[in-house]
Amino acid sequence: MAIIETKALSYTYPGATKQSITDISIKIEKGEFTLITGPSGCGKTTLCRCFNGLIPHFYQGEIKGQTNVAGLNIAEHQIYELAKHVGLVFQNPENQLFALSVEKDVAFGLENFGVPRDEMRKKVDWALQITGIEDLRERAPYELSGGQQQRVAIASVLAMQPDVIVLDEPTSFLDPLSAKKIFEVIYQLNKNLGITVILVEHRLDLTARYANHMIIMNDGKVALDGDPRIILQSEETRLIGVGIPKATRLYQILLKSGTKLGNTLPLSSEEMADTLKEALNLK
Repeated sequence: MAIIETKALSYTYPGATKQSITDISIKIEKGEFTLITGPSGCGKTTLCRCFNGLIPHFYQGEIKGQTNVAGLNIAEHQIYELAKHVGLVFQNPENQLFALSVEKDVAFGLENFGVPRDEMRKKVDWALQITGIEDLRERAPYELSGGQQQRVAIASVLAMQPDVIVLDEPTSFLDPLSAKKIFEVIYQLNKNLGITVILVEHRLDLTARYANHMIIMNDGKVALDGDPRIILQSEETRLIGVGIPKATRLYQILLKSGTKLGNTLPLSSEEMADTLKEALNLK
């Protein structure tokens, strides 16, 4: 059974004349690492707001179709109920952090759920450890770097141990190296803990290698949905204007020029290096 499923989902913001998302029907299975991408304004953030009930409970407007999350219909369950199953990490961590210490920020959601103090301490310690920020627990969030703040935001969601973690362009304020570290943390959470990850991101050079499911949106609709290695080879992906990873483009160019390469499409520079070594019989 899919952990998230939408059926003919459409939504229009209050006062808007055009739907932000139109007739979206997708399934995201438990334990998947799903990458959602597409041009700016194509409806990615709106779709994510449906996953945790911000639409329709916080943002008003007109919604059609159905969204089920962990077996719950979002229209019939409030945000606080859905928050036990889905955690959302915002684009800008400053919108998510407000306490005077990292530890208090990470504990905030658990306090709202009325978690007993001993259990809360264990979960906070675990979340700080898993994101590598134990040494920052007494620091004020505003004193931290952008990368550190983003780790705190992720830890505050993880402490509630949701089934699904949704990240809406979580590294848009970070340099590539800091972003890569954040993506590696997210990937390990998916791989080692089985947490379903939904990542909205346009930097495919950094993220495509981690995904086993890709959804490309365009003009409020799902244009492509499936295996990243198949989708990134399609002409439609290129025409939509998605930033195909450089390693993938190089592979395609070499293949067209007649170079004999393996059949597996590389999604990262490391995979491309391995492909070239194999083609040249290098160890």
